[in-house]
Amino acid sequence: MVENGRLRKRFEVVEVTGASMVPTLLNGDRLLVRYGAAVRPGDVVVLRHPFQQDLLVVKRAVERRPGGSWWVLGDNPYNETGDSTVYGPVPADLVLATAVLRFRPREDDQRSLRARLSWALSALRPLLADSSASSRLRAR
Repeated sequence: MVENGRLRKRFEVVEVTGASMVPTLLNGDRLLVRYGAAVRPGDVVVLRHPFQQDLLVVKRAVERRPGGSWWVLGDNPYNETGDSTVYGPVPADLVLATAVLRFRPREDDQRSLRARLSWALSALRPLLADSSASSRLRAR
């Protein structure tokens, strides 16, 4: 994929900041994202903010709208950082990537074997399209 005359990576690791995707994603989580992948309802996606296109945001693609735009929402109903309820449907060309995998960095204070095993079991999680989340969010 080429953008601005430069070859763009097909996969990339990005860091989550903020609480708009809690409980699915926590502040500091890392995502392995895939550029150019087909987006399906329920996917966690990385997109350019429609009003600040230098800002990348992570939201859930809830519904494809007529004309190809996407209705996107954060998983956290109590966080008001902005999603399609604020800026409306997002043009498909602003949806850049889908999240494939979430991993949580290990905390420095996790020194015991039990803490490390607990982290290892929960740190890595595939992010598959969650149609139940899509339905739940659409009903909000």
